[in-house]
Amino acid sequence: MCSDIYDDLVEKIKETIVNGQFSALQHINKIQLFVYFVIGRYLSEISSSATRGTNVIKYVSDSLNRKMPGLKGFSETNLKMMRTFYKSWSCLDKKNVDLSEKNQLVEYKYNQDLIKTTSTLDVAAFDFNGIQNVSVDLDAEAFFSVAFTHHCVILSSVKDLEERCFYINLCAKERLSVASLKKAIVNDEFHHVGKIVNNFQATIPNKEYVRRAIMSFKDEYMLDFINAEDFGVRDVADLDEKVVEQEIINNIKNFIMTLGKDFAFLGNQYRIEIAGHSHYIDLLFYNRALSCLVAVELKVGTFKAIYLGQLSSYLAMLDDFVKKPTENPSIGILLCRDVDKTYAEYMVRTTDKPIGVATFKTRDDLPEPLKRILPDLDKLKKLLN
Repeated sequence: MCSDIYDDLVEKIKETIVNGQFSALQHINKIQLFVYFVIGRYLSEISSSATRGTNVIKYVSDSLNRKMPGLKGFSETNLKMMRTFYKSWSCLDKKNVDLSEKNQLVEYKYNQDLIKTTSTLDVAAFDFNGIQNVSVDLDAEAFFSVAFTHHCVILSSVKDLEERCFYINLCAKERLSVASLKKAIVNDEFHHVGKIVNNFQATIPNKEYVRRAIMSFKDEYMLDFINAEDFGVRDVADLDEKVVEQEIINNIKNFIMTLGKDFAFLGNQYRIEIAGHSHYIDLLFYNRALSCLVAVELKVGTFKAIYLGQLSSYLAMLDDFVKKPTENPSIGILLCRDVDKTYAEYMVRTTDKPIGVATFKTRDDLPEPLKRILPDLDKLKKLLN
């Protein structure tokens, strides 16, 4: 392969890297995405040109590492991912910015060794109006707040553009780790968040609060830390509700991560006494984004309309005796093993308290390929011994 063909490309990428790494640390993620996006453009253009070679990316990677000893993050694999990153988001490209010409992108000002970037950086090379026919909004702030590693996970796991936008927004909102992001994708949260059966529009007067409430809950929750076989039964429906509740308490951190980052756990079997009569709420949470108490009632069987009356009474008690004056009315979530959504949608209309009905699945419900990924407890114990 004639190296002269690609030397100009190597120099261009080298200068891009230097200028990108030179930017302020507080903008490092944004700058990094810009650098990778433009490098991906270079690689995409050269790969599609008539002069392309069979191993352009390897040549570029080897040359960069020779010219810039100690350089990390620009292996052949990573450069391929940068090309994929650009191709996947080429709809955003204004194609008018070259990072090797630093004055065209970044204005450097020295002030007590601090480097400040211009406020126009986030719109210099991207046009977010380029995303069309997608109902999920994606803005620059969310896009640039997500690390490149997370972008790679999303691009390699999700093909649909709207779904990709959803997971980028989820990462930005929840500040997900890579492991949590992968779990969210496996659990198919795109098709579950905001789909909960509810009566929020009829029971909550504030429309913005209704929207936030709907988007705070899912129609299905994966409780993969519960395995019915561990308790000697074939199905979780055969378990006592108290046992399932206790497993949730034993794994409360995982359960809160399943609910979402804005939930805080207040207690289980939360006691409220009215005129000498005691009532116990299975699980009580506080949601910071909604500024309200959230009562969760757990049922290991199929949804029944009678459950709504019990939960509605609990919400009335919470509002009268527990809720603070500055907080919004309490919300109830009925978490069942199974539900007929058509029937549940009709029945929740009969109560005047905001209630949602969702289902849960356990490890027993996972597809066999996913089950095989999880460690076998008996083999793990033998290995440790």
